[in-house]
Amino acid sequence: MSFFALARRSFGSMNTVSSSTARAYSTKAPPASASLSPAKQKLIPTSGSYPKGFLVSGISSSVKKSGAKDLALITSPTYPCSAAAVFTKNVFQAAPVVASRERLQDNGGRQIHGVVTNSGCANAVTGTKGLENAREMLQGLDALTGHQRSSLVMSTGVIGQHLQMEKILKGIQDSKSHLGDQHEHWMNCAQAYMTTDTFPKLRSKSFQLPESKVEYRIAGITKGAGMIHPNMATLLGTIVTDLGVEASLLQNALTHAVDRSFNAISVDGDMSTNDTVALLANAGATEGKIVVDQVSSKDYEAFRDNLTEFAQELSQLVVRDGEGATKFVKVSVEGAPTFEAAKTVASTIATSSLVKTALYGQDANWGRILCAVGYSGVKEIDPKKVSVSFIPTDNSTPLKLLVNGEPEQVDEARASEILKMEDLEIRVELNLGTEKTAYWTCDLSHEYISINADYRS
Repeated sequence: MSFFALARRSFGSMNTVSSSTARAYSTKAPPASASLSPAKQKLIPTSGSYPKGFLVSGISSSVKKSGAKDLALITSPTYPCSAAAVFTKNVFQAAPVVASRERLQDNGGRQIHGVVTNSGCANAVTGTKGLENAREMLQGLDALTGHQRSSLVMSTGVIGQHLQMEKILKGIQDSKSHLGDQHEHWMNCAQAYMTTDTFPKLRSKSFQLPESKVEYRIAGITKGAGMIHPNMATLLGTIVTDLGVEASLLQNALTHAVDRSFNAISVDGDMSTNDTVALLANAGATEGKIVVDQVSSKDYEAFRDNLTEFAQELSQLVVRDGEGATKFVKVSVEGAPTFEAAKTVASTIATSSLVKTALYGQDANWGRILCAVGYSGVKEIDPKKVSVSFIPTDNSTPLKLLVNGEPEQVDEARASEILKMEDLEIRVELNLGTEKTAYWTCDLSHEYISINADYRS
């Protein structure tokens, strides 16, 4: 069936799966940027350095009742991309997750020319019809770019409803006239990813590799504010670069980066059905030439580390926008016997409801932190070796709470002063080895309950 035939499908052929739909994300309009706090206003970029060869857009296809942007395209019409992705581990995997995974497997992570993303409807738990709709979105973008079987698809929104395909397919067609490579195009694209997000999450930067004098660029868009917990965090994310990377190495680099970024954040401990982070590399900076093709090369290691750092910055925006959150908290675990042990302890602390509510209440109840360390399941932990500290982000003196298993005489006034800060760090030293990691989380507030208690209203 041609793209134009797809676009003419009757809306009457679409059915709602259930009159009672499960939550994924709201279709309410995001708040206007003018209503954001100064801290969040600073997180919205006013310019960027974007990869060569990519054209993007973000428009309203009228799927969202509010009329907000809800359809985003990221395309590389000239240069085919190496592509990689990491998907949710939720058993109920949404149709776009299944369709994109199939496409990557069929293509061997090569010859990808674009990603189409809709917000407002998750196309999750929608059965055979949902998968057909996801595949039709792929066909729609294939028709627009002129490259068959070359697209990926993502969706986010309310679970249990079918996509309004007439609107979606017409929107893909209409997006052609809105594609561009300027900052405003990227901002429009980021806005079209949003659901309960309060601000568009967009980042970009330039970088160089040790064995190349070429300047490369990387850009990324993510979304998410609730149902945030690995694996992966409840979010969508697309990262693109104009560096040429061999497909198998791209997947290795993305997996490494996601383990230390998108899989190291938590807002509320709930894992979504739609989580996807995709990475596209089009070699646009070198006119299609692959630069990184050996895992042992210095360029690969440098790219992997640049990607990890970039993914960490991008994923932290999700935590900063956590539903009802008032604090951004870094949980650092050092002196662990293995990376996995460090991450397990950090994750357990970061997802503890008692720790998160204490942070909201500005209560220096470090016993809750220690309790989480103890039930983390890391068998090597020796209570006599554990130390815990609050690290203020203003570079003032850290506050030691526990040193080698012995409690400190805590200055409650100083503790209260640190806990009033919007950003802070909890540092745990296990003294069992040399491995370390970090996890990012937020507090758990009354507002989180209010947002999610009337989510669909």
